[in-house]
Amino acid sequence: MTAAKHEGRAFTEERRARILEILDARGRVRVAELADLLAVAEPTVRKDITDLDRQGLLRRTHGGALALRPAYEPALATRVERNVAAKQAIARACLTMIDDGDAVFLDSGSTILALAEELRLAVASGHPSRAGGHPSHVNVLTNALGVAQVLADVPTVRHTVVGGQFRTLGGCFVGPLALESIQQFTVNTAFLGVTGLSTSGFTVADVADAQLKNAAMERARKVVVAMDQQKVGAHDFRKVCDLDRIDTLVTDTDDRHLRQWCADAGVDLVIAAAVSRRA
Repeated sequence: MTAAKHEGRAFTEERRARILEILDARGRVRVAELADLLAVAEPTVRKDITDLDRQGLLRRTHGGALALRPAYEPALATRVERNVAAKQAIARACLTMIDDGDAVFLDSGSTILALAEELRLAVASGHPSRAGGHPSHVNVLTNALGVAQVLADVPTVRHTVVGGQFRTLGGCFVGPLALESIQQFTVNTAFLGVTGLSTSGFTVADVADAQLKNAAMERARKVVVAMDQQKVGAHDFRKVCDLDRIDTLVTDTDDRHLRQWCADAGVDLVIAAAVSRRA
């Protein structure tokens, strides 16, 4: 085998291994998205998918590929350690949407937990959330135990925890009591986390979690979804809502497909990569 052929084969194997990694994380992916992510032509991706399908490593679908096994939901402690820089950038972008005196709902999930950390740091340092204001006095409603713990020692952040059935994997309270409790409140903005966004809408792994998110949306004047780019194209177990149900989507990487989805749905798209912490 010549050196050129060996290099070509090695590149093909690396690209296909990456396709399987992406599919393992998302559960479902489109040819066009893979072509963008891998910087190759769509016919190349189609050939890769066809060959991987023949090997029994994935299932080829019209326009994309499907994982052979549905993605499982890792524990919150595991998710916190993934894509840390991206989640911090998203959290800082979300922080600019909180004004002093606001009432906000902070959902469960690792990205929203990063937002709670940013809020705590901002209040402690007096770092401005937007020109002319500091988020020093904020009412936080949450169903996430981790969020409550992060904000517990911040004297000017009043936090109320929605109780109910504790969901260990998500580190949050859900169920009938939580749904009943959240009806007692109204917030300026609800910041929500999800595990997937596809043409079918936002999805999560748990039915009760989806119900709680919908209840929070009903009590909010503005709905913001914060999610890293790896969730784009993923489709999880239970649908939360359509894309046009929210006001703003905050993510870390620009994506032409996502930008078009948001434009069609009338949703503001914020790319957090351009946001940096001020000195």
